[in-house]
Amino acid sequence: MNLFARDRSADARPVRHEPAELVPTVEELKDAAARWATPGRTAVVMTMGALHEGHATLIRTARERVGDKGFVVVTVFVNPLQFGAGEDLDRYPRTLDADLEIAFDAGAGVVFAPSVDEVYPGGEPQVRITAGPMGERLEGASRPGHFDGMLTVVAKLLHLTSPDLALFGQKDAQQLALIRRMVRDLNFPVEIVGVPTVREADGLALSSRNRYLSAGERRTALALSRALFAARDRLAAQEALRARATSLPGDRARAETRAEALSRLGEARAAADAHAVAQAAEGGGGADAVRAAARAVLDDAAQADPPLVLDYLALVDPADFTEVPGDHDGEAILAVAARVGSTRLIDNIPLTFGAVRGKDADK
Repeated sequence: MNLFARDRSADARPVRHEPAELVPTVEELKDAAARWATPGRTAVVMTMGALHEGHATLIRTARERVGDKGFVVVTVFVNPLQFGAGEDLDRYPRTLDADLEIAFDAGAGVVFAPSVDEVYPGGEPQVRITAGPMGERLEGASRPGHFDGMLTVVAKLLHLTSPDLALFGQKDAQQLALIRRMVRDLNFPVEIVGVPTVREADGLALSSRNRYLSAGERRTALALSRALFAARDRLAAQEALRARATSLPGDRARAETRAEALSRLGEARAAADAHAVAQAAEGGGGADAVRAAARAVLDDAAQADPPLVLDYLALVDPADFTEVPGDHDGEAILAVAARVGSTRLIDNIPLTFGAVRGKDADK
């Protein structure tokens, strides 16, 4: 089925050598790959449909990475193994016609949209990928078995599409981390590329589930991104104070002496600032203060109408998604999940602790 017939001469999109084609079966996917084989690399973007600008960004990035001579495959498959009891498998949006338009406009060459029977002939697979301890935390604790089902279908689609690279959004940070770990641990010959989260103008992370939110629920849901941004700003302030502390002559005692002198002069605000600088010199605040800044926003949202019902707020190590200690240095991910009405939403933001000290250590 060739869906690339309409005139695109006015579009400022990359010229693609292969047509845009919808294939519903594994055999047709293999035929398409053989017929439109190119000298470039192959990229895959895996989706469950209901495509939006976030997915389009992934596809455009894939096209940019492989170039005009490359091959971009987009998969559209609502994987039943990822849905637990009481979750929204039946109400998950199926919008294939709109998905094709978005995928092809963004640079896809082939959209592989198989049925459940095509992916799992004979019923649910008896052998599956197990996510292990990392898959039992956060999202895994809230949705038992979810990551086992996700990794199973990702592994299968990697085999079927044989890509050089596969692109996933950083919005699903734990999913991305588990896929990277699976590829590394099981020696899949593919590069995994994480693409930054795409947000709407008001800060809400793009998600297929956003369409379920009423106007009032959406206002409450904005607390997720506001909490993450508050934490990011708190960390930036800590790092700025730390930088000032390292520029002060002498040690912590000198900074405390300055604060006391300012207090005697009645300059309370300046004194408080000097105490903060002295605290920063010892690494004060840290991860606990960052968590607290985010939680304050979420606590306020819990009193809203409609309320936000927090599932988890976690500041974790990207390597294994365990909570980081209060004196953590290095990379971290602040992740949040909550329900607003009947809709469950997730979001996260990457953070770096100790950037100033890290730079000084290199000198």
